Amino acid sequence: MSPVEWLAPLMFVVVLAMLFTGYPVAFSLGGVSLIFAAIAVSFGLLDWHFMLALPERVFGFMSNYTLLAIPFFIFMGTLLEKSRLAEDLLKTIGGLFGPVRGGLALAVVLVGALLAAATGVIGASVVAMGMISLPVMMRFKYANALSAGVITASGTLGQIIPPSIVLVVLGDQLGVSVGDLFIGALGPGLLLAFFYGLYVFIAAHVKPGWAPALPPEERSERGWRLALHLVKVLIPPLFLILIVLGSIFFGIATATEAGALGALGALVLALVNRRLSRTALEQTMQTTLRLTSMVMMLLVGSAAFTLVFRGLNGDLWIEHHLTSLPGGVVGFLLVANLVIFVLGFFIDFFEIAFIILPLLVPAARILGIDLVWFGVMIGINLQTSFLTPPFGFALFYLRGVAPPELKTSEIYRGVLPFIALQLLMLGLLVLFPGLVSH
Repeated sequence: MSPVEWLAPLMFVVVLAMLFTGYPVAFSLGGVSLIFAAIAVSFGLLDWHFMLALPERVFGFMSNYTLLAIPFFIFMGTLLEKSRLAEDLLKTIGGLFGPVRGGLALAVVLVGALLAAATGVIGASVVAMGMISLPVMMRFKYANALSAGVITASGTLGQIIPPSIVLVVLGDQLGVSVGDLFIGALGPGLLLAFFYGLYVFIAAHVKPGWAPALPPEERSERGWRLALHLVKVLIPPLFLILIVLGSIFFGIATATEAGALGALGALVLALVNRRLSRTALEQTMQTTLRLTSMVMMLLVGSAAFTLVFRGLNGDLWIEHHLTSLPGGVVGFLLVANLVIFVLGFFIDFFEIAFIILPLLVPAARILGIDLVWFGVMIGINLQTSFLTPPFGFALFYLRGVAPPELKTSEIYRGVLPFIALQLLMLGLLVLFPGLVSH
């Protein structure tokens, strides 16, 4: 076997092995790419001038207008989280649903959907709702498994409900409009939230002891007082959601422009609510800088990997194997989703998006798959992966803030019904592709 036949597959295997070592992914990609480029040059498979294209690729990433939306949405979501938006929403909506069996759990689902639409940040939603609502649910004798499951699942809705940062990156890597991806993901995301709420409602009535209604003495606000408080708490985030998503859906603004508008709106909301402290602003800017820098470093590493891998015809090797799978489109979707699902246990979404997706997209195009639909499926698949024991990231987020009385086994048991709902949603996407409209 000549070097040209084995070098690309070996490079792919080495990169995957490096991902599981825990070494920083950006440096792993860059280092492996440089080593294999040197080997290829020594065998005469690459001209060293080929690597001169790398600076141009890096500059192209840095000047990518679509990716500019990432820091804006991170800033918006982090500032709203620092402004205690989740706390206000949970307390108020919890009071509204308090008289209903499972009312607190229903409030968590609704707040999870609102936070997803207002922030697009996954970890922050799980942590915030875990810290605020979990102690209350445990105090009122909610079943630990149900409490943990509904908090974890609802916190991951930010993965799929716009303006998700995940969807911004997916849109860029798939080569489709972020606005189209937002429109396509909104229906399935809201349908998932509805399924969550329906499960909670049924479970609370089939097993009343799992989710009792709040006693009257615990509901401090009622009638007009509760209604006014609800309007005061709900209107600002709903208005922000309407501005951000509405401007995209109606073609008034691009995702990047809407992100900038959302960041400004978050500042105004925090200022009006008297929550714009210097500490909150500093923490928000530090978080935005840290996450954005991580994304940019990953982009540089992935640019080096993609350049060398394609120079070795690795993209053609991957494309050939994916398009030759038994079953055609069905076989490709099964393999692609299985790979992404398993990798979601071990590596971050950004790493999957920048390393794995560019290898899948050419085959998906050849097979005639709608890339917006494919992007929504990937988003829901990753959301399922983040929920699945024992390695789901969302489970670790909740475990980090949960009291010792909540056993890890109860968290695992609690998410199982929601994983079933995720799989149901994936099945519906396959059976009814029209659910993803764009």
